This record gives sequence, structure tokens and C-alpha cells, in this order.
Amino acid sequence: MTSIASRKYRWRTPSVLPGFGLTFGFSLAWLSLIVLIPLSTLFLKSAGMGWHAFLEVGFSPRALAAYRLSFGTAAAAALVNAVFGLLVAWVLVRYRFPGKGVVGALVDLPFALPTAVAGIALTALYAPSGWVGQYLDPLGIKVAFTATGITVALVFIGLPFVVRSVEPVLADLGKDVEEASATLGANRFQTFFRVIFPAILPALFTGAAMAFARGVGEYGSVIFISGNMPGKTEIAPLLIVTQLEQYAYDGATAIAMVMMLISFAVLFALNALQSARRRRLGA
Repeated sequence: MTSIASRKYRWRTPSVLPGFGLTFGFSLAWLSLIVLIPLSTLFLKSAGMGWHAFLEVGFSPRALAAYRLSFGTAAAAALVNAVFGLLVAWVLVRYRFPGKGVVGALVDLPFALPTAVAGIALTALYAPSGWVGQYLDPLGIKVAFTATGITVALVFIGLPFVVRSVEPVLADLGKDVEEASATLGANRFQTFFRVIFPAILPALFTGAAMAFARGVGEYGSVIFISGNMPGKTEIAPLLIVTQLEQYAYDGATAIAMVMMLISFAVLFALNALQSARRRRLGA
């Protein structure tokens, strides 16, 4: 009875916003208007195709190759950003140096820069005749018009998600945590992996997941550097656009539906793992 009473008290605790029922109703209505209703039209359009036609278009060899490329490069870019995004956030939080504000602005630049401009710039850099590519090409290293080039573009647009997710958590920790760990006899390696890393891991996980989600649906920065070769360097968003340009609306809907289901399943699994970890740490 005590636990039930305390649970009811928590639900009725006064807050700045209106009561749970009103705020939940507004939240659900806004979520339905912005997310659920547009997605429901996608479901209805796919259902009108018929199961056989949906499988034929959504799981064709060309579509499967595009899925592998889109999700594979997005996952690789998210892993790269998890490592280097953590390093950038660490430098921005822990050190003072001339031009720190400029570095912070550069981190946010992919948010403001049109993705097509980023794609053109990266292609100019890494093409065989580009500023960087002309030195890599004689070594047999090809970046532009390959999956590697797509990964580079996704690293570029996904880095801010990791940095801005980890940065406030690192700032809240402060150096006193490191000093306390050092006074207890821990070396730098132990301090980082046993004290700091567990504290920032949820934020790092969230930033990497957001970078992955952004990379899966990225279009503008990828189409220039990918080469757009069907079955090799053709991403799934480009395949959807190609279907629309050919007035194959059912095909575009089927491919978009498969991408949405895979993306939702991956993100749901990541969130479930993160929630389970939080419960385990809380216990």
C-alpha cells in the first residue's frame, strides 16, 4: 500500500507545466500530426501494392545492394564519429587554447552548410584529380566514387551529433572527478575507463545513434562523391529518387517502407540496450 501511495504521489507532484493528462494529450496530438499521420500514408500506399509486388520491388537485387551500402556506410561512419567525436569533445571541454571558439563553430558547420555543397567540396578534394585524391590515386587508394567516399561524407555530416551529445556530460563531470580518482591511486588509464567513460557512455551512445540515423537518410552530400553506380555505389535514398523520377511511385514507396522498418528496428534495439544498461546501473 505504501508503494502504491508513493507512486500516486509522484504522479500528482506539482510541476511548472500543466497536468500529465493535458501535456500528454498535446504531445500525442503533435506527434501524430508530424510523424504518425505521414508514416501511416506510407503504410497505406505500400499495402495497396500487394504483397508480391512489394517484395519484388522492395527486395530486388538492386534495392538490397543499396540497403547494404546505406546501412553499412552509416554504421561505419557512426563508429568513426564515436571515437573522434569523443576526442574533439574532450579537447573542447578540458583545454583552453587560442581559436577555441573557431573550432567550436567548425564543429557545428555541417548543421548549417547545405549538404550538396559539402558533397561538391568533398568530391573536389578526393576525386582522382582533386587536391588530396591526386596524391592518393598513385598509391592505389580510391576515395571518391567508392563506399569509402560515402563513409567520409557521412563522417562529415555526423560528427556534430556526437560532439554536442558528449560535450555537456563531460563539462558536468569536471576535473575534480579525475583528481579524486588520482588520489585513490588510479592511473590515467583506470581513471578514464572506470570513472569517466561509464559516465559519458550513454551520451556517446546517443550521439552515435543520431549520427547513424542521419547517415542512413543522407542524400545531398553523398550523391556527388558516390558515383551513383547501380549495385555498387548507389545509396537507397538515391534509388527512391530515381523511382520517383520514373513515376514509379509504388516502387519508391516500397523501398522507403523497407528502409523505415529497418531503421526503426535498429534504433529501437539501440534504445532498448541503452535503457537496459541504465536500469542495470541504477540497480
